[in-house]
Amino acid sequence: MSGLELENINVFYGEIQALWDVSLSVKSGSIASVIGSNGSGKTTLLKTIMGLTSPRSGTILFDGERIDGLLPHRIVEAGIVYVPEGRHIFPDFTVKENLKMGSFPVHARKFHDEEIERVYEIFPDLRKKTRQRAGTLSGGEAQMLAIDRALMSRPKLLMLDEPSAGLAPMIVSRIFEAISLISHSDITVIMVEQDVVRVLSMSSMACVLENGRITRSGPGEDLLQHEDVRKAYLGL
Repeated sequence: MSGLELENINVFYGEIQALWDVSLSVKSGSIASVIGSNGSGKTTLLKTIMGLTSPRSGTILFDGERIDGLLPHRIVEAGIVYVPEGRHIFPDFTVKENLKMGSFPVHARKFHDEEIERVYEIFPDLRKKTRQRAGTLSGGEAQMLAIDRALMSRPKLLMLDEPSAGLAPMIVSRIFEAISLISHSDITVIMVEQDVVRVLSMSSMACVLENGRITRSGPGEDLLQHEDVRKAYLGL
């Protein structure tokens, strides 16, 4: 199958279990979301897919190939990239230098010039700041840069952890407009996000993670109408 498949993933930190038999399927080219309270295991799930945390058991397949057990740079080479919460850009590098770091994978290097023009089209504000040190950018600009840097690797799957965190509403709208645009270019997107209404509205598949377990899954619009989800996450 084309896309991402997790089957019975169990993850531990020492003797503390963080994920319990997590299984999910994300079709290629779709937008998927993971919602849940703080500490429910959402970030651990993304880190496990990315190879930053190793599952004790279970399998992860990407485009039919098993990737659990691979080192993170091999997973990037397979076409998966992760934008963590907090952005983690290089503050002393310029915007353009940060973007160049994103095209480090072998398969992306020869497309650097082409890709830098494409990502500037997604967030045009960054084009004006190409020589500016990243550490002087606003929070919204830094998030735009983090997403663009990830796209420089020419990914098939983009994972975003809380892309709207700490941003003004107008900037949040621009970020989500860009995510929609990215998905229309056949890049699969998986998001962990606290803006439940917005993220479920645009997700063809979504799941609720509670205490390391998936308790509910389905199309985003269906979850948005579910009574338990509305009570727990929308206060309705």
